[in-house]
Amino acid sequence: MTDQAERLRQIIENLKLKKEISQTEQFNSNPAHKARVIAVTSGKGGVGKSNVAVNLAIALSDLGQRVIILDADFGLSNVDILFGLTPENTLVDVMYKRKNILQVLSNGPKNTKFISGGSGARELVRLPKDKLISFIDHIKLLDRLADIIIIDTGAGLSDNVMGFLAASDEILLVATPEPTSITDAYAVIKILSHQSRLPVIKLIVNRAESQREAADILNKLSAVALKFLNVKLEPLGYILNDENVSKAVRIQQPFYMSFPKSQATRNIQEISKKLLNVGKNAQAGNYSGVKGFFSRLAGFVGN
Repeated sequence: MTDQAERLRQIIENLKLKKEISQTEQFNSNPAHKARVIAVTSGKGGVGKSNVAVNLAIALSDLGQRVIILDADFGLSNVDILFGLTPENTLVDVMYKRKNILQVLSNGPKNTKFISGGSGARELVRLPKDKLISFIDHIKLLDRLADIIIIDTGAGLSDNVMGFLAASDEILLVATPEPTSITDAYAVIKILSHQSRLPVIKLIVNRAESQREAADILNKLSAVALKFLNVKLEPLGYILNDENVSKAVRIQQPFYMSFPKSQATRNIQEISKKLLNVGKNAQAGNYSGVKGFFSRLAGFVGN
């Protein structure tokens, strides 16, 4: 009787989920659509990685993209603070079937969506195979709800962080002009260069004092990675040092919203436009989507 009741409950939940999806305005009827999964990371903490992820998500949404941001920084979880949100549910609730994927989506500014990852990567390795398959089957629905999924990873070189990076289609690596930040960014690239599957790595310099300083870092880091690691990096842009960024953090609002005419906002707009133009040069079919990402991540953390 218990098994029958569980199956009945699951059937009802699946029907409710399908109904909710069909009623979602952002629903994409093309089942073959795959989202572009982009991980934002840094070699060390304190470089403004989460700020870049949040404001980039809003800028991309302003350009007509359906954007979901997943907070996978298990140590700090800054995205909810920057959004001024307190999410009740996390991705772990989906793993254990306490909630469906739509129930863990929170609304952010400018039609963006937000998911708290909780302890997601650590929990994945503990899931039995049948539950893991069920989870991936549920999470893949995000492909039909988003054009771009931005994953705000933790900083540093931990296994959890490297797992998220190795599983992504693209990586936005954020560094500041500080020598330690540049060195740690290079360490991230070096570790990824040993992976059997190397994602596309794009560079962003944050808190640069001038365009010249930013260009110098972008060029030198790209040259060193190519010479010593045989890794071709793509310089994506820079964000100049702007006091409005720290002001926005204090009031728990993205600077894109609270200071729309600031230098930082103009820079993030330039980065978002370049990111979309770069994406147009690649066929959408090359994106592996959410299902591909989590399948690879499950394999990585399971090793």
